[in-house]
Amino acid sequence: MSISIQDVEHVAKLARLELTEEEKAKYAEQLGAILDYAQKLNELDTENVPPTSHVLPVANVMRDDEPRPSWPIEKVMLNAPDEEDGQFRVPAVLE
Repeated sequence: MSISIQDVEHVAKLARLELTEEEKAKYAEQLGAILDYAQKLNELDTENVPPTSHVLPVANVMRDDEPRPSWPIEKVMLNAPDEEDGQFRVPAVLE
């Protein structure tokens, strides 16, 4: 499928892109190749292929959440730039 320079200019305008003449020609060729490939995919017989959201089976790979002892507060606060009453002190973000 052939894409015209005018089509590329239209898409570039919608995307608010400024393209050189060389870029317009390059993108017209590339977009045409993409549409040609999509047309080939349309020729495939997918009548007996069930619709799926993923090609591969999806399974939860997360580990079980198991409680563990926390670090002592004194050790955690060693990395704090500022601390008050066992809590991190940060600059105010609201006025």
